[in-house]
Amino acid sequence: MNTDIHRQRGFSCADCHGGDPATDDPTESMNPRKGFIARPAPKDVPAFCGRCHSSADLMKKFNPALRVDQEREYFTSVHGKRLRAGDTKVATCIACHGAHGVRKINDPLSPVYPLNVAETCASCHAKADYMAGYRIAHDQYDKYKRSVHARMLYEQQDLSAPTCNDCHGNHGATPPGVTSVANVCGQCHTRQSSLFQNSPHKAAFDALQLAECTQCHGNHDVLSPRDDMLGVTPPAVCITCHREGDRGYQIAEKMRQRIEELKRRLHEATEILDRAERAGMEVSRAKFELNETRDALTHARVLVHSFSLDELESVIGPGLQQADRVYRAGQAALAELSFRRKGLGVSLFFILFLALLVYLKIRDLEGR
Repeated sequence: MNTDIHRQRGFSCADCHGGDPATDDPTESMNPRKGFIARPAPKDVPAFCGRCHSSADLMKKFNPALRVDQEREYFTSVHGKRLRAGDTKVATCIACHGAHGVRKINDPLSPVYPLNVAETCASCHAKADYMAGYRIAHDQYDKYKRSVHARMLYEQQDLSAPTCNDCHGNHGATPPGVTSVANVCGQCHTRQSSLFQNSPHKAAFDALQLAECTQCHGNHDVLSPRDDMLGVTPPAVCITCHREGDRGYQIAEKMRQRIEELKRRLHEATEILDRAERAGMEVSRAKFELNETRDALTHARVLVHSFSLDELESVIGPGLQQADRVYRAGQAALAELSFRRKGLGVSLFFILFLALLVYLKIRDLEGR
């Protein structure tokens, strides 16, 4: 209890459990007739915590920024709805925050600290026997740990990387519906979401009741996007819906070709500049200008979400032109290097020739 935020704020056992704190007699201090509740039933936990946390007047005394709608929001969640329906296995406040020893949410040891949220949710959702009656998967945690989101969170300690509650909500936890997946992903992936919403895929996905982003990227096990996800050869995701000959198939094939061409020209330009630099030539400006092509490649990878060749070409074309200019700069640097080497060779030849003449002249003078 020493680390409990309630105790640190001056609350006592009786503030939560009731009873009579004025007496040391346990039969009186913990007398149910005096309001003592030893352990609230699961169905009563939200109201138990909500007595304080739903009171704006009380919470403002400690932190005016704290929300006071958690209890109301909880009953909009799957957990809250099932609790009201009589399911006492579902998560309530204490399942996520703990009962005694509740820590501030920004305490790294709190079960709801970003680095701990997935493990907290997994304490129920990863148990096959516990989840058996709900007819939902129990492998979300294992999948999440393989995702790019988990890698950013755990390996790079990026606390802004999404974990369970960023997509599902926390007190109002609910699986995103088919029509809201793009909005959920769009909280972070703003540009991609906007492009998709204005693409031909939007109407098609709506008609087929497909869950937008997750259809290609997955949900819990979202991996880093790769170029081979685009195109018409495995493992491209485009061919899960499109067949040879249809318009989407042709666009996917062309998009992949253009991106591969930009990558190839970028590689060629990089390689020739590196070769010139290793030979001692000054190519720093050209290397800096090559960043425009790298930016174009990054931008093109985002624009594939528009599924528009025109949109893609608007950045691929300039990117290729810049790569060509840089490549020619590399060629010029190597040509100048070759010229310098030839000039040096000629100079050395004349120097050695003159040295030989001097040597012969000296020998001639010494022989007289």
